[in-house]
Amino acid sequence: MDTASLYNSIQPRYPELCGQVAIVTGSSRGIGKGIAIRLAREGMKVVINSRTAEAVQAVAAELSELGADVLAVPGDISRSEDVDRLFEKTLNAFGTVDLLVNNAADLRRYHFFEVDEALLDYELAANIRGPYICSHRAAEVMREHRQGNIIHISSVGGLRAHWRGLPYDVTKGAIDAMTRAMALELSVYGIRVNAIAPGAIRTERTPAPEDPRIQAISQRIPLGRFGLPLEIGAAVAFLASPDAAYITGQVIYVDGGITAQLSPPGQPL
Repeated sequence: MDTASLYNSIQPRYPELCGQVAIVTGSSRGIGKGIAIRLAREGMKVVINSRTAEAVQAVAAELSELGADVLAVPGDISRSEDVDRLFEKTLNAFGTVDLLVNNAADLRRYHFFEVDEALLDYELAANIRGPYICSHRAAEVMREHRQGNIIHISSVGGLRAHWRGLPYDVTKGAIDAMTRAMALELSVYGIRVNAIAPGAIRTERTPAPEDPRIQAISQRIPLGRFGLPLEIGAAVAFLASPDAAYITGQVIYVDGGITAQLSPPGQPL
């Protein structure tokens, strides 16, 4: 489905979010784009961000044509100067930040002996340091109003290791720990911090559902299918809403039941 069809398929459910400001890093495609579409449909002012300027501008243009209030700010969150520019432009345009979604990440996974120091350093910078610095900048704004939400996008790999999961799974485990630690420290300022851990999600880069590889994976998922970016967006909208006002420091698994099972069907231990 194209952006317009996805946008129009959503029934807004949280009127309290309308007019609030959300930054979604890594939102030019995949899960991040799905989150941005959902938040825009809820009436939020959404900042679109990723490393690719053309893709950022394209998504912002698509949502703007649908009536959404969006701002395009390209940048690499592994770079402090890009994070500073992201927040400077957001505050200049919208005056505040109500929600930060730390979605941007380097997804590469290799065998232990194939991971060189350059890859390790970049994933630590992009997947841990970047979200930490973004959270710090956001919390500085949110504590002035004594309210706000920070939502990290983690992974099932933070709880259970992928086969060939390094160094990605290491960084997602750190995100889970960071979620809990930040939640405790920022609660005094009225800031809630949670994480969402997606399982197998179908994005632009996923082969078609009828592909034998996708069918084989789907058979190992309790709900029998890949998730959709909009389903992660729905979880983000809920956690940002007043309905989740008593939830903080949690990692919510949106994974079709993957982490609940000890072994997939037909492969008992």
